[in-house]
Amino acid sequence: MANQPSQNGKNKQENQRVLLEVNNLVKHFPVRSGLLQRVSAWVKAVDDVSFHIYEGETLGLVGESGCGKTTVGRTILRLLPATSGSVAFDGKNIFDLNAAELKKLRRDMQIIFQDPYSSLDPRMPVGESISEGLRIHTDKTAQERYDVVVEMLARVGLRADHARRYPHEFSGGQRQRIGIARALSLRPKFIVCDEPVSALDVSIQAQVLNILRDLQKDFGLTYLFIAHNLSVVEHFSDRVGVMYLGKMVEMSSRDDLYRDPLHPYTQALMSAIPVPDPTLKRQRVILEGDVPSPLNPPSGCRFHTRCPLAFDKCAQEEPPFKDYGKEHYAACWLLEKGEIGASKL
Repeated sequence: MANQPSQNGKNKQENQRVLLEVNNLVKHFPVRSGLLQRVSAWVKAVDDVSFHIYEGETLGLVGESGCGKTTVGRTILRLLPATSGSVAFDGKNIFDLNAAELKKLRRDMQIIFQDPYSSLDPRMPVGESISEGLRIHTDKTAQERYDVVVEMLARVGLRADHARRYPHEFSGGQRQRIGIARALSLRPKFIVCDEPVSALDVSIQAQVLNILRDLQKDFGLTYLFIAHNLSVVEHFSDRVGVMYLGKMVEMSSRDDLYRDPLHPYTQALMSAIPVPDPTLKRQRVILEGDVPSPLNPPSGCRFHTRCPLAFDKCAQEEPPFKDYGKEHYAACWLLEKGEIGASKL
């Protein structure tokens, strides 16, 4: 794959340092069948994805359900084993680390799960859930761990006495705050936010996002923010990557992506964002058909089966994911012909 964003050389700004670098990441899941449960096919959940994240920034990752966003996040953290590719965190390839080295790295890389109802142990008081990482990764005393728990709870807007309660005693928004406190307890450098507000009421979403933003400023955190809601991503992210069927199809700064989306799929997503002014109307780009199965993805550009602008070459060759200026990456043959841009919206 040519011209990967993670292989672009110098950073956009000299004072920015790449904290996380993903190169040609592949994650395929086996499909087993028959009496002997032999592998009969492979689900290509993530197929040759590359990007980087600068220290202190938030990279948003968007796309339809099943496009591979969550799989990317979990594979980066080695919660899932990668099929191939590499992930460098702070200059170290985490796929090459042994068990002891990986355990040490866990302190710097954490995750906030999507579902606040299933991500907490129902039999464990939330204070113990928050302090479990401290017990495993540090030599702090019980009192020191409790002090950290109280501090983290205060950071997310909860009281010290909440540490003795069980998850079922909290609302969904409170549980997600507890999940944030748990991820923050080890003072990590990098957090994967796996759709942290999608299961919450709209009124609670803004509160949780503001907490995440304040914590990022206070602790110098770096986020990979996975979400469906494009309005949330626009508000929260510094750069945005768009995935479709296991592939990255576009990536750029937030302002460039929302002002001038290059890929037809991104244009279709942007056209679906509601306009707050009722006197204004945006021309909708309606995608026909269903998303193809990752068991047997289309040849060439994976989006060509639903793209209203596709032509013969789209079905025959996979377009390169390349920089079209100002670190605005996209993969579309129409861009090579100069026939697409913001005017298509």
